Amino acid sequence: MDATSHAVGTATAGGPEAGAASGAVPGGRARPVDPLLAYRAADFPWYGLDEGWTGRRWLMQAGSGVRSGQSAGVDYGTLGHGEEPAKQYEARDVRRFAVVVTVARRDVRRSADNTGTLEATSASSAAWLAGSGLLAATWPGQLDRALRQDWMDQQTALAWDLADDLEGPGWSALSLPVNGLPQPFRYRESEYGWVLAGEAPGVLLGAYGRGVSAYGVGFSTVPDLTAYTRP
Repeated sequence: MDATSHAVGTATAGGPEAGAASGAVPGGRARPVDPLLAYRAADFPWYGLDEGWTGRRWLMQAGSGVRSGQSAGVDYGTLGHGEEPAKQYEARDVRRFAVVVTVARRDVRRSADNTGTLEATSASSAAWLAGSGLLAATWPGQLDRALRQDWMDQQTALAWDLADDLEGPGWSALSLPVNGLPQPFRYRESEYGWVLAGEAPGVLLGAYGRGVSAYGVGFSTVPDLTAYTRP
């Protein structure tokens, strides 16, 4: 499966690792820029929940990588819907959210450190990014630091294995609309939430959420990201 998530660094929109998209300058310093630049630098369409979603929308992260013969570019990113996951432990976290992961279709390309190659992206790439995103949003904060890291390592390895076997027993089939047309997805749920992955015109799609039914969501291209920048 694709190693994007392990070998290519992620960066928040406008963050210092986003290369030219973020306004990075020699020496690793970054100048303030429009946070939309990382998203706008992408050469693929972004997807979010369709018009059936009437709640809040917000920008999350745009991830960059290095492709053979090219400079750093945006390879994937996430758009949030609903309530932002808690950044620290809450005894009864009932926040409802759904996050859409858009992954560019890429052929084999150089790793970020230029020491090897990365496999072509696939639906498994989207599944891995969605699965790891769900873990980051729902980790059991009551654990002490050492136990929390052990839990994260264990669950991350499990998410990787599951993403690498989308046709396996850990997943079930689910059909959801993409730009109004039904598309097949692979779906799984756990006590922490749900994850799904599939394909869409021009890209690979992943999603994860909690408190929002995956069976009721639909996806569409986002021609204007303005709705994701409102308070």
